[in-house]
Amino acid sequence: MADDDSTAGREAGSEAKNRAWWADRRRVRAGYLVVLVSVAISYSLCALQSTTKPSTFAICVQLLTVAVVFRVADVHRVLRRTVDIVLVLAGVSVIGTAIFNINNDNHALDIALSASSMIFYLICPVVIIGHQVRRNVVDLQTLLAAIGAYILIGMSFTFVFNLYGLIASQPVFGAGAPDSLSVQLFFSFSTLTTTGYGNIVPSGSFGQSIAVMEAITGQMFLVVAMARIVSMWKPPARGQR
Repeated sequence: MADDDSTAGREAGSEAKNRAWWADRRRVRAGYLVVLVSVAISYSLCALQSTTKPSTFAICVQLLTVAVVFRVADVHRVLRRTVDIVLVLAGVSVIGTAIFNINNDNHALDIALSASSMIFYLICPVVIIGHQVRRNVVDLQTLLAAIGAYILIGMSFTFVFNLYGLIASQPVFGAGAPDSLSVQLFFSFSTLTTTGYGNIVPSGSFGQSIAVMEAITGQMFLVVAMARIVSMWKPPARGQR
């Protein structure tokens, strides 16, 4: 009788683990798809920006992206709630600036928004990579997570250049060169992927150093993260697709 109870307990435990495993897969799948969609929207909004001023709507989408990343990455509940509070306060502040039209003539606020975007976009790839390390599973969701992290790195460096342009006394790409958030976005991803068109280059040594750092970061990410995915990829077992 005791053996029957023990067997039933093991089966119930195994069934509970299977349910939790499938629930995790569904949550991660849906979550990283939302992350990619949010990042794509943020990218598009930045690409449409004809000035160096950060878009308040793009920042709102970005705040939503950060919240989704922290939830999908299964961050500790206390930290996640703290981040949610910070994001809500930041969102209220951003919406307030848009409603009262403060951002049009406040250079210090532009710098603050750009710095916030840079930090948020930098934190997200770290959180995503940390989650994948903890999962210790290489599947389609790992690939989606890696793509999202890679794009977020490019977005983060975009706002490094944007912040540098807002603080510096001269345009990022020199006098007479086009300078806007969309141009900075184009240059950031050209550098991240080491495409190197050469049509625009940073004018100062600091901007050039940032470009070198981004190129190294992009290559290291591909070597470490993507190589791990390729080397450890295993097709899902039949019946577990």
